[in-house]
Amino acid sequence: MQYSTLGHTDINVSRICLGTMTWGEQNTQQQAFEQMDYALEQGVNFWDTAELYSVPPKAETYGSTETIIGNWFAKNGRRDKVVLASKIAGPAEFVEHIRHGKTRFNKATIETALNASLQRLQTDYLDLYQLHWPERSTNFFGQLGFDYPLRKEEDLTPMAETLEALSELVKAGKIRSIGLSNETAWGTMNFLHLAKSMGLEKIVSVQNPYNLLNRSYEVGLAEIAHQENVGLLAYSPLAFGVLSGKYLQGMPENARITLFPRFDRYFNPQADAATQAYVDLAKEHGLSAAQMALAYVNSRPFVTANIIGATNLLQLKENIESINLQLGDEILQGIEAIHRRYTYPSP
Repeated sequence: MQYSTLGHTDINVSRICLGTMTWGEQNTQQQAFEQMDYALEQGVNFWDTAELYSVPPKAETYGSTETIIGNWFAKNGRRDKVVLASKIAGPAEFVEHIRHGKTRFNKATIETALNASLQRLQTDYLDLYQLHWPERSTNFFGQLGFDYPLRKEEDLTPMAETLEALSELVKAGKIRSIGLSNETAWGTMNFLHLAKSMGLEKIVSVQNPYNLLNRSYEVGLAEIAHQENVGLLAYSPLAFGVLSGKYLQGMPENARITLFPRFDRYFNPQADAATQAYVDLAKEHGLSAAQMALAYVNSRPFVTANIIGATNLLQLKENIESINLQLGDEILQGIEAIHRRYTYPSP
């Protein structure tokens, strides 16, 4: 396994991060335990979860993934072997079951959400606590361009208040570092500016989607990662499994998008054509399409960790082993040629 330093901290994380959002929905607790056991054996010490999980979000399974992880810690006492990250949900219609959908990033709500996560996880601290998506309306969750709001948003928590609340929790020892998720270049730089000007905690990471069908992170945020030492935690590196090629011939039984059609972010004619091209390129070089896609993400200098997810141990094994695949110049040139033909087909 390869390891990276999380931002400016002394926290070393595996370049492969174990994603957990299927646990409690597509995976049972026993299957999740098997995944955690196997990942740790392979040197994967970085796990990412959220109060929102499992996915798709609903009241019946709210917090179930954190509960499963907490039960694993209680069973084997291996909390000290894991760098653990979680997230607080932002406001949205699809999370009406979480604080009535009006969750805010103010001091009171952050403390309430964090304490509930710690209780479910059966730990007294998190290594990384992230804002799952911005409180304000901006371009994330599949929106490439920014639409100017028709009216000024009311009742938004000032970013300074959010950062002050998170900084206090770092001082209290409940979290070791803070990060963002589904954030823009403007939001990221604003948090960095506030930290510097107010003497508050600096963010260490941004967790955004990044894969061969969506390289929009490279515009703006990649330079911030380099200049400010705030690396990417790349989620959906296989585009919900689309880049494995398994959906090209139809909808496989029990696959994520088959079960949950709402996750159609990576389905459109351009994305289909790009996926076929990437799958063909992998075959030309005798590679698994999934491993090629993951290895590309692993190789990017702005990536701190690549968050993989699997619903069975065979998938997990293949995904973790992508860390050992080095892509040569010829295949990298082939990837760039496809990217020029199909640029951001699925933001």
